[in-house]
Amino acid sequence: MRRLFWLGAGIVAGVAIARKANAAAQAATPAGIAGNVSTALSELAGAIGTFGADVRAGMTERENELSEEVRERTGIDPRPRQALTAAQDSLRGSTARPTRGGHSGGSGRDTRARRAGG
Repeated sequence: MRRLFWLGAGIVAGVAIARKANAAAQAATPAGIAGNVSTALSELAGAIGTFGADVRAGMTERENELSEEVRERTGIDPRPRQALTAAQDSLRGSTARPTRGGHSGGSGRDTRARRAGG
């Protein structure tokens, strides 16, 4: 009975060691290395995204704190002015765009007709 126990323990240990060795050999192949790098890059991208979200949340929180302090000290609400400024900036940006093609007037068809002599 004791010999059967040690035989079973040896088989289990052998299978475990063989699986570990196989996994290590797979990780050392180019495909295994590429998988590890891919996983690491995915984790890095997730961490950067989380960091950016945390920064934006902190900025919003601090902006709210500063706006409240300005409101308490001066009695002026800075928020509506900021919203108005942003709206004005977007309007200025939409009217200051250059025309398509870099010149004004005339369609492409008119230009082709003039070149063809007609």
